[in-house]
Amino acid sequence: MPDFSQLRTTMVDTQVRPSDVTKYPVIEAMLSVPREAYVPAAKRDAAYAGGDVDIGNGRVVLDPRVLAMMLDAVDIHSDDLVLDIAPGLGYSTAVIAHMAEAVIAVEEDADLAAAATETLGEHGVDNAVVETGSLADGAAKHGPYDAIVIQGGVEQIPAKITDQLKEGGRIGCIFLDGALGIAKVGHKIDGQINWRMAFNATAPVLSGFAAERAFAL
Repeated sequence: MPDFSQLRTTMVDTQVRPSDVTKYPVIEAMLSVPREAYVPAAKRDAAYAGGDVDIGNGRVVLDPRVLAMMLDAVDIHSDDLVLDIAPGLGYSTAVIAHMAEAVIAVEEDADLAAAATETLGEHGVDNAVVETGSLADGAAKHGPYDAIVIQGGVEQIPAKITDQLKEGGRIGCIFLDGALGIAKVGHKIDGQINWRMAFNATAPVLSGFAAERAFAL
């Protein structure tokens, strides 16, 4: 059995810190949350190897570097209410819950949502709730949110998602343009999202976040 605690420390020291992740809450959360518990059982030995972990159906647990850099850029505070879209098996939700006051996670795959809820409960994460529903719908009834984090690639973001962000709130996601991806953070100012580039990254495009394709004969 691998020493997951040591592997977790090594992950932070060799993958997260060298990626210019400097905010202490992010470092502490990544050191505290057992990533191996939130990946498929057959892939636990590779939980800390770096890179995305495939969880099937075109979905992944994001590379720990990417998640850490995104959370560092979004700047989650201890009194924030956060919407976590597409948490898969719940790793991102657990990490964010360690940093925020409360997390609402939306997962459209009922099996993933059930597994995430179970694992979060087993690890005492009592300030997070996983709801089953369309990723692109978010969870307006619990909002508005101080921050929104999307755990996958997007080509466009539905207005109903950005409508759930508070004025002054932050949203982080990975925009895909073909094979190229750029993680961006948006700030909501006067009702509009002002985006800035954070770093290069890629991830599979999530259901409901693909650009509409023009039909051609």
